[in-house]
Amino acid sequence: MEKMNKKILIFAILFLFILMSTALILSKNLTNFNRPAIFSHTKAICNSTNFCIDYEIHCENEKITKMNPITGAVVQFPSTWQDPRDNLTRNKNC
Repeated sequence: MEKMNKKILIFAILFLFILMSTALILSKNLTNFNRPAIFSHTKAICNSTNFCIDYEIHCENEKITKMNPITGAVVQFPSTWQDPRDNLTRNKNC
């Protein structure tokens, strides 16, 4: 009988430990979910004549907050040039 009580007590403590650990992990994930995603990166943006300018793009929650051209970071490609980036990479800024 006493062995049974010890097993139940150990099981209960183990169960509570797992439950508390799960709650802690979930609360951290929920907290991080509400924080804005703020970052910046550079990207070449090209027009229809293959004239490309590098921009510094600042993003917050997948929206552009600031976009500055980088001085001197320009290139004019020939009319036969095709941008090797896929459409998603070319069109998505944040």
